[in-house]
Amino acid sequence: MKRATDENERLSTLFETQDGDKIVVVQITGFLARRIVSYAGVDMEFKKGERYGMIKFGSRVDVYLPEGYEIAVQVGDRITGGDTVIAMNGEHAQRT
Repeated sequence: MKRATDENERLSTLFETQDGDKIVVVQITGFLARRIVSYAGVDMEFKKGERYGMIKFGSRVDVYLPEGYEIAVQVGDRITGGDTVIAMNGEHAQRT
């Protein structure tokens, strides 16, 4: 059986930190939203906490972190884009 999220619009963005770590963020629209806005372009640089896009009427964001990162949030936590620290690099003790 096909899941509804398999049919929704999605946008994957690859970020590379100054340390060379690669982080993938996947934005997936919800049933009502169906529209992703991205401000990111090839080789653009973003500062920590800077917004790079949004999902109209929100839905889901999946974040794929490299090994060694410590998760700073728990299931059920309410987070704010560009404000909440979701993970930290355990090796370098930097915020991501």
